[in-house]
This record gives sequence, structure tokens and C-alpha cells, in this order.
Amino acid sequence: MSGGPSGPPFTVVGMAHLALGLASLGRPAYINLGREDALPAVRDVESMRAQCHLVLDTAYELGIRWVDAARSYGLSEDFLSSWLPGHDDVTVSSKWGYAYTADWQPDAEVHEVKEHSLARFRRQWQETTALLPRVDLYQVHSLTADSPLFEDRALLDAMAGIEVPLGFSTSGPRQADAIRKALELGVFQSVQSTWNVLETSAGEALREAHDAGLRVIVKEGVANGRLVVEPPQAVAAQAKALGVGPDAVALAAIARQPWADVVLSGAASPDQLRSNVDALRIDVDLPDLAEPAEQYWKIRSGLSWN
Repeated sequence: MSGGPSGPPFTVVGMAHLALGLASLGRPAYINLGREDALPAVRDVESMRAQCHLVLDTAYELGIRWVDAARSYGLSEDFLSSWLPGHDDVTVSSKWGYAYTADWQPDAEVHEVKEHSLARFRRQWQETTALLPRVDLYQVHSLTADSPLFEDRALLDAMAGIEVPLGFSTSGPRQADAIRKALELGVFQSVQSTWNVLETSAGEALREAHDAGLRVIVKEGVANGRLVVEPPQAVAAQAKALGVGPDAVALAAIARQPWADVVLSGAASPDQLRSNVDALRIDVDLPDLAEPAEQYWKIRSGLSWN
């Protein structure tokens, strides 16, 4: 395993780098509005593998050198592993904690199940390393302030024992609490959190994490497609004025945050990714569009897997 994500060439957006997340590309269904027409008409394994490779190829051509996967993103690690040969300058991150349970059924009642236990960590680390030739960052998936991880010394020791930089991701209306509690452990090198112009509640905690030396990765920058399908008027107006999509405006707003180091694109097609990358050439100035965190996450929880 390599020693960590230390300096491959990145596409720069202000202070941040653009990376590709595989949540939309490793399985046939995900919570992402506007994704339906971006994917193959038939979403069998080989069709999705081909689509994932096509988007990875596009990302590489555009200068993106970071790819983020997870055990629960269906076959994302498998798809990535078959693409990685010849791309040695790409930073690879993945996550453990959720297990994919949908068995490639788009209409499954449950798509993923979370468990932050020593047994889950050991099993998923073995699964990850059996697929990926290298892992530059391994993250706890959706760490919350009430996770048993915080009190599990054996689990924390096992995580430290893999000798790969560790990170954690967060979700939900109490992201800030989880970030600050995780900082107290002193074992993490990065944090991956949801932040977008509709959900800004973790911003101050992310600034604290950045100031403490953690790399800050921002996910769900277009609010699972809400900012593309139904953008606020201010976002739509700036997009029209700048000649870009609302997704580019949303991502540019994130990348201008002084604490943001990496901004994830969740593109499901080359066209979506190219539209995201338009964020590289624009500057934006938006009013406060944030919703109350509880309201934002309630809306998100009501979105369908498609």
C-alpha cells in the first residue's frame, strides 16, 4: 500500500482540487436526481462497468487525479481496479462501514446497511485490498457522534494498524458534532462531509478540521441533484449569465471556501463531468441559500433511489 495522497497533479479550482466519486457509477441505483438519462438504458454489471470506465477516462483526460470509492458503492472498487493499470498517478480513496445489500436490484427495499464494528472493519479492509492494488486513504463511512467507534479501542487500534492514512465521512444534520468529536481522537488525516449552498451547517467545523491539518473533502456538492434539477433562482441566474450549468455554479461556490481541499464530482456520464468541470473557469457570488439542516436532511431522506 502507498503511504498516502501526497501530491499527484490535480485540477485546481481556487484553493480546491476536483475529484471523482463513484457513488453513482458502481451500482444500478442511487439517490441522485437527474441521473436517469446519464446512465445506460440497461444497467447490468458490464454496462455499468463500461460506463464507469468511460467516466474515469474522461476524468483523467480532464486532469482529475483523485477517485473516491466505497465498499457500499456496489462494484465501485471492482470497476476501479480494472481501470487503474496505467494510471499510477491517481490517488485512490475508499470507505468502510456500510455494506451493499441491494444485490444489484434497483428497487431493493434496503440498499446498504451501516455497522462500525471491528469485525466489519477487518472484513471490509480485506475486501478492499483484495480488489485495489493500492489505497491512499481509507475512510470510516458516515461517522456520527453516537457511533460505537469512539469507544472501541480495539477497532481504533486495528485501523491504525493498516498503516494507511485514515479519514472519515459524515452525514446528517449533526455533521459538525461528529467532526469535532472525531478531531479529539487525533487519528484522522481527512474528513469528507456534505456541504453545498443548501446545507452549510458543517462549515465552521470543517474550517476547524482544516486548521487542525486535516484534508477537507466535500461531497454532495449539488445536493444529490437538487441544485441541477430544481436550482434556486440565484443559482440559475448566475448559471445563465456565465453560460454554464447550475452544477458548475454550485461546485464553484464550494471550491471558493478557504477550508475546502477536494471537491467531489458525482457525475454519472462524461457530459455531466464536463459540465461539472466548467466550475474551474468561473467565479460566483451567491446569497445565503442555506436551508435549516433538519429540513435539508429530511428532504434528502425522502429522495428515491433511481
